[in-house]
Amino acid sequence: MDVLSTLTKLNMIKIIRTDSDNKDFIDLVSSLDAYLAEIDGEDHLFYAKLNKIAKMKYVVVAYENEKAVGCGAIRENDPNTMEIKRMYTVPENRGKGIATKVLMELELWATGLSYQTCILETGKGQPEAIGLYKKNGYLIIPNYGHYIDVENSICFKKDLKY
Repeated sequence: MDVLSTLTKLNMIKIIRTDSDNKDFIDLVSSLDAYLAEIDGEDHLFYAKLNKIAKMKYVVVAYENEKAVGCGAIRENDPNTMEIKRMYTVPENRGKGIATKVLMELELWATGLSYQTCILETGKGQPEAIGLYKKNGYLIIPNYGHYIDVENSICFKKDLKY
């Protein structure tokens, strides 16, 4: 068996850096928004207004066998801190480590841009996301910014040390 056949059988995950004009990212975020609308219920409109993707400069998309299967983005929160946004893996590809790879790529990108910290918010009704961030070294912090008085939100922080 040649190397190409072996790589194909391994279903290699490819991560690309792009921006929010990427069609695959737009499609994945549309699926993410539909998923979150179910989870968030009445709170969805509040969260939706905080998660606009226009003009995001730092986006990654994960591909498996040329199919977009996951995404994430970062945007500046302050001169030292990037905020992780729009993390999503399509349901049939969960449990393969794709979200961890996307998260690590975002952290590497933030570090390369001289940021020292990443923060993020997720919903308390998303135990898989909470587990992902804890597993990857994120610590729970007091809610920040728009999330300060939002009971359904849980916020995290990680100091970058690459």
